[in-house]
Amino acid sequence: MKGLGADGPYWDALSAGELKLPRCADCGHWHWPAPFRCADCGSWYFEWVATPIEGDLYSWTRTWQPFDGTENLGTPYVSVLVELPEAGGIRLLGLAADTETPKIGTKMTGAIASSHVWGRDVPMIRWSAVAA
Repeated sequence: MKGLGADGPYWDALSAGELKLPRCADCGHWHWPAPFRCADCGSWYFEWVATPIEGDLYSWTRTWQPFDGTENLGTPYVSVLVELPEAGGIRLLGLAADTETPKIGTKMTGAIASSHVWGRDVPMIRWSAVAA
């Protein structure tokens, strides 16, 4: 899938069924969104690291009305922001697997799925609460 800039490897990895995130090859700082240059040390070199799709629920919102391009999601749907401790605390957006009211801090696990947006299939992450 064509990326929008420095994030091409992210979309390629999701399309291949895994999550890869950028880490500076010189100082080790994790970045998201993907930059062209490390904000910490100025390096131009990044490694794309396979990362577990698991973390802690940081924030969420429930959407009750469709927006252009989201009609196939149905309403309501729950968007979540999950913090990934294995990737330096990077936070990723995705959709909750259900519309139940989530609790901040809940352990989450993600699965790569696909959504049809503006005439094409786009890889995405669907997040589920880990059973206690």
